[in-house]
Amino acid sequence: MTELSVPPFAVISGGQVQRALAGAEKDVVELIEYAYRTHGAGDTVNPPSYFLRFPDRPTARIIALPASIGGDTRVDGLKWISSFPENVAAGVPRASAVLILNDQRTGYPFACIESSIISATRTAASAALAADWLTRPRTRPTRLGIVGTGLIARYIRTFLAGTGWSFENVGIFDTEPKHADGFRAHLEESGETGRITVHERIEDLIRESDLIVFATVAGRPHVTDPAWFEHGPVVLHVSLRDLAPEILLSSVNIVDDVEHCLKADTSPHLVEQLTGNRDFLAGTLYDVMTGAVGIPAEGTVVFSPFGLGVLDLAVGRKVYEDVRATGELTVIDDFFHELRRY
Repeated sequence: MTELSVPPFAVISGGQVQRALAGAEKDVVELIEYAYRTHGAGDTVNPPSYFLRFPDRPTARIIALPASIGGDTRVDGLKWISSFPENVAAGVPRASAVLILNDQRTGYPFACIESSIISATRTAASAALAADWLTRPRTRPTRLGIVGTGLIARYIRTFLAGTGWSFENVGIFDTEPKHADGFRAHLEESGETGRITVHERIEDLIRESDLIVFATVAGRPHVTDPAWFEHGPVVLHVSLRDLAPEILLSSVNIVDDVEHCLKADTSPHLVEQLTGNRDFLAGTLYDVMTGAVGIPAEGTVVFSPFGLGVLDLAVGRKVYEDVRATGELTVIDDFFHELRRY
């Protein structure tokens, strides 16, 4: 019989996570591509996310993302992430999260990791990966538009820059002008080389951008006119609920996972409810990467990623291994105390 032992349990702080991932944009994007390929090949378990909602706090939610990934990563786990948009008005970040990693041999958890940074990192890496693959058949975009100016938008811009993207123009729109101005200041301090424009109207940003990022907290579609997209941009619809069905029905639609994306009243889910079918979907990003789905050189392309727990596991495992390699892993002795059967 194979010997088994209970792994030591470690806690990894947000500071350690940030240090482990700083400057590693290219490596993380490659890791996310590997995770997508592992998922597409069927070597993962990624059940539906569970939404905990509150009758007395309708804007808030906490989401559980259980998952398991094989390949070279080989880890099970759970991301537990909250979204409380009303925090922002008080100067507190909207999202907070922890990631639990479980040993695949014993099932025992071996790490609890601060995961708001991991979540933002895997989301940004996914967006940068999609931007690369979905623009390969066309002229590389030079005009970036960003709708929503929170942490996710900041990470996406960092990952685009870290994977070789530069833009002649960067447009910004936020329903709160002070947040748009703050994001502009951040870009300037970060050495943004493109001309930065804060737009008062979202229509102007869309019409003047050929790569558009939606990173908002919108709960229902607020962009409804397909004519705004007649120039055929590539859209990274990260926040999932900004675009009306009419926009998607006039676009080439790519998702990360069909079953995950078509639920919880996302924009693609609304299209399915409206039409009664999924014919509007061209396929997944894995299909694009493997050549099963081609991307046209012209016309609007929308990438709608629901966000897969296996991506968090891949990044979390990297962080764990990197922190352990530095000798800075904080192990909680005696965390699993009662280990005797008798």
